[in-house]
Amino acid sequence: MLLNLMKKDLESLTCQALVVFSRIVGKDQSVKISLPGVAKDLSQAVAEKAVTGKHLESVLFRDKNHLGFRHILVVGLGKDSELDHEHVRQAAAQVFEALKSAGIKEAAVHFDGLAANKRHAPAFAKAFAEGATLASYVFDELKSRKKDQKDDKTELTIHVVSTAAAEASVKKAFNEGLMLAGCVNFSRYLGDMPGNLMTPTILAQKAQEAAKGTGLKVTVWDKARIKKEKMGGLLGVSLGSDQEPRFIIMEYKGAPASKAPVVFVGKGLTFDSGGISIKPSAGMEEMKYDMCGGANVIGAMLAIARLKLKVNAVGLVPSTENMPGPSANKPGDIMAARNGKTFEVNNTDAEGRLILSDALSYASELKPQAIFDAATLTGAMVVALGNTHTGFFTRNDALSKRINGAADESGEWVWRMPLTDFHTKDVRGTFADLSNISSSKGAGSATAAAFLEQFVGEGIPWAHFDIAGTGWGVGNRLNYCPKKGASGAILRTFVELAKSFA
Repeated sequence: MLLNLMKKDLESLTCQALVVFSRIVGKDQSVKISLPGVAKDLSQAVAEKAVTGKHLESVLFRDKNHLGFRHILVVGLGKDSELDHEHVRQAAAQVFEALKSAGIKEAAVHFDGLAANKRHAPAFAKAFAEGATLASYVFDELKSRKKDQKDDKTELTIHVVSTAAAEASVKKAFNEGLMLAGCVNFSRYLGDMPGNLMTPTILAQKAQEAAKGTGLKVTVWDKARIKKEKMGGLLGVSLGSDQEPRFIIMEYKGAPASKAPVVFVGKGLTFDSGGISIKPSAGMEEMKYDMCGGANVIGAMLAIARLKLKVNAVGLVPSTENMPGPSANKPGDIMAARNGKTFEVNNTDAEGRLILSDALSYASELKPQAIFDAATLTGAMVVALGNTHTGFFTRNDALSKRINGAADESGEWVWRMPLTDFHTKDVRGTFADLSNISSSKGAGSATAAAFLEQFVGEGIPWAHFDIAGTGWGVGNRLNYCPKKGASGAILRTFVELAKSFA
């Protein structure tokens, strides 16, 4: 898909289709179509309730031949009083899908009918660019192609036409939306690749390749260096696999060196069989997504660098497979993390917290302003929040407020979960400092967060995001996400958090 922003008279364009918007306005809940000429042409359709203005309704009127456009597509925005940038993001995805389904190759969007209030134009331009670009993502890298099948994915061109297109704030916001969505789609690609083609080594290589020309410094530690650096959790989990682990460090310097960095940590389990505590076979293929936290941190760091934010940021991704090979760690084994704390491995399928323990310890050594980690960590989070909200844990009320503000800006849904001393007590070990599973039933996501907390330096603001429910398979909720594939969850919120420290 090619998406561009332009300032032109609609009358001067000749495209297959014109996209306009309908909305519900006033106390009488009347339906308003954005372009007066089209509204007049479609007045009967409105009267007959063929167009209702409901959110995400799309109605294609073929061969209307209005101005230079053969077809007219009307997309509903819902109640005017409820319109926000998330509604716009979804509306843009609906525009893309409707045009694609109709086989239309070129269309013009009457953007001024979307951002009727000019002060909303920048935010809505960014959201529209995000929604359409995110909706255009398709993972078909591994499908065979017919000899006559074109490899060019630019099948649809959408011109976003606005009187405000020349304004610097609108252009900047639109381009930011394109770039941000592009980073999300890259993270989705990393997540969607199968475990045999996205090993820890390949993941590290992809991060290095993507960082070229962005100003990011990428350092990759191999197994020998990981062992030397006393990362017992990451090393221990990797022992059951013949694929070597990697520790990926991405550094961005957008502020003076004297300013402490913000650190983002992402779980990079490229495949999780559960190890000796092996998972049931049904659905195990989805465990290629156990590295979505790491993939999304890589994407967030790329976005931070491309936006040239005035902040110092570091991304850390501990990456390995969790396999039941002959050298695999066993239930009852005891390991030591980088900060010296020991833990009993009472369930080898609770491995994400083990590799994160080393990454959080390393992050703390950087004396950062804050640490944020993202991980597909617990099935308990899926039980608690399903696939709509990402649960986050922090004891820091000021940080929680900052997170909610960032999520509001990004349009992602988050929910603060409880983290107490009782949860910490539940992960105390019998023969080591800690146990990697709780001694009591329930609150599995909270006790996992309590385990992670033990590896964060004292006084450092920290929050853990459990994306087990939102990391993939959210297309039934969000129309700009694949029905079955990686979502890029919390990446946009991480970028907004980086902005908040700039």
